[in-house]
Amino acid sequence: MTSGQRRFAGAVGRLTYTNPFLPERIQAERETLGADFVEEPLQVWSRVSTLERANVLRLEAKIESVAADLLPVVKAKRDMSAKDRQLYADLILYLLYYRTWHLFDPHFKAASGEIPVQLGAAYKKFLADYHHFFPTKELAPPEAPEHLFSFFFQIRRAFYFIFQAIIGSSRPMVALRAAVWQSIFTCDLAAYRTALFDKLHDIPTLITGPSGTGKELVARAIALSGYIPFLPQKQAFADDVRGLFFPLNLSALAPTLIESELFGHRKGAFTGALEDRAGYLELCPARGSVFLDEIGELDPAIQVKLLRVLQSRTYQRIGDSASRTFPGKLIAATNRDLPTEMQRGKFRQDLYYRLCADLIATPSLAEQLAEAHDPESELSSMVRFIATRVIGAEESSAVELLTRTTMAFVREHLVGYQWPGNFRELEQCVRNILIRRRYQPAKAREERDSLEGVLEECGLSAQELLKRYACVVYGRTGSYVETARRLGLDRRTIKAYVGQNER
Repeated sequence: MTSGQRRFAGAVGRLTYTNPFLPERIQAERETLGADFVEEPLQVWSRVSTLERANVLRLEAKIESVAADLLPVVKAKRDMSAKDRQLYADLILYLLYYRTWHLFDPHFKAASGEIPVQLGAAYKKFLADYHHFFPTKELAPPEAPEHLFSFFFQIRRAFYFIFQAIIGSSRPMVALRAAVWQSIFTCDLAAYRTALFDKLHDIPTLITGPSGTGKELVARAIALSGYIPFLPQKQAFADDVRGLFFPLNLSALAPTLIESELFGHRKGAFTGALEDRAGYLELCPARGSVFLDEIGELDPAIQVKLLRVLQSRTYQRIGDSASRTFPGKLIAATNRDLPTEMQRGKFRQDLYYRLCADLIATPSLAEQLAEAHDPESELSSMVRFIATRVIGAEESSAVELLTRTTMAFVREHLVGYQWPGNFRELEQCVRNILIRRRYQPAKAREERDSLEGVLEECGLSAQELLKRYACVVYGRTGSYVETARRLGLDRRTIKAYVGQNER
C-alpha cells in the first residue's frame, strides 16, 4: 500500500464503525473524502435528508477506485504487513456492505413493506464479490461469509426501521436515533460483529417517555433489527422478520388476562380456560421480542413472575408446574416515572434494575420543537410525513396542499401550543384539518366550557381581566404585534399591560 492508500483505508475503517445517526458520521465522511466532501445543510442523517446522499455516493466511487488499484497487488500475493491486511479488509468490508445494500434495497422499497426471507440470488452475488476481493484466507476477515451477509442485512434493516419510524432533525431526535442504534449494536460495532451479535437478546430494554411519543415504534425498530443468521444450504434467512415482534398493551387488559396472555394457561386453570393456551413468552422465538407496553401498570404479583423470567429465563403456564424457557428479548415501555413509583411501593426495585440496563427515553413533541434549529420547519416536516402516510406518497400535490393548510392553521390558531398529546395528537390534528379544515384541542374545549364559571368567580375588573388576558396571549405568541392583532388592541397598549404584569 502507498501512504495515501493507507491513510484512506484507515479513514474508511473509522467511518465504518461510527454510529450513522450521530454528527461523528458526517465528520468521518469529511475526513475520508477530504477535498471531495460536499457540505450539507444537516450535520446528521435524518428523515428529512435522503438515503442517497452526495457524500455517500462519492465514498462508494472512491472506495471502488482504491479497491480496484489494490486488487492486482493482492492477487500477485505480494507480502503485506498485518496492519495493511487489516486496512485492506476494512476497506473491502465497507465496499461489500454498500454493494450488498444495493442488492437489498429493491426489497425495502416494495409497496408491501415486506422484508424478504429468500435472498439466495443476493447471497450468490455477495459471495462472488467476497471471493473476488478476498482471494486468500489470509486476507479475509475471520468470520464466515454467511455471517457477514447476515450482519449486512441486519444493518440494512436497522437503518430502514430507524430512518422510517423516527423522524425529525432536532437534537432530541438525533439522540433518540443514535440511542436506538446503540440498543441494537452497542456502542462498539466491531465487537458486535465479531462477538456480541448473538448475546444482546439476554439484555432487556426499557423505553420511557410521555404518551404519544412513539415508544412502540422504537420497540418495533429494535425487535425487527436483530441478528438473523443466513442459512446457505437453504438460501434463506433462519427467521421471517415479520414474526419477531409480539406487542402486549398491559393497560388495556385485566391482571388475570395479562397473566394468561403473557405466560399462557392449562385447560381448567380458571373459569373460561377451556383449552391449553400458549402465552406470548412461549410463542416468541429465540430471535423474537416481547414488548410490554405500559409496564408501570403491571400488578405487583405479576411483577414477581416477570422478575423471575428476567433472572432465570423460566416461567410456568397458569395451572401448570412444568417450567418453560423464554428464549427471546424483553422490551418494556412506560409513561410513568418508575423511580417515583418505586418510592410509593407500586413498582419493584429489583424488577426496575433488571429492566434498566438498556434505557431509552423518547422526547415530547414540545421538547423536539424547543430544541429544533427551525421549529416551524421541523413541525412542517412532521406534518408532511403524516400527510404522506394518510394520503399516500403517490399523491404528492395533495400531500403538499394538506401540509400547507395544516401549517397555516397552526400559525393562525396554535402558535405556542405545547401539544400535550405529542406526535399522536399532531396526527389527529392533520386528520381533522383534512376532514374539517379545523382542529380544536381537548384542553381548549375544556377551557371554553369552563370559562363562564371562571369569570363568575374571578372577582377581577374588566381592565384587570384584559391585562391578564393580554399576558396569557403574549405568553403563547411571544410577540407584541401578534398579541395586539389577536386582541384588536394597539401594540403599545399590549406592551404596557405585559410590562405592568412583569413588574
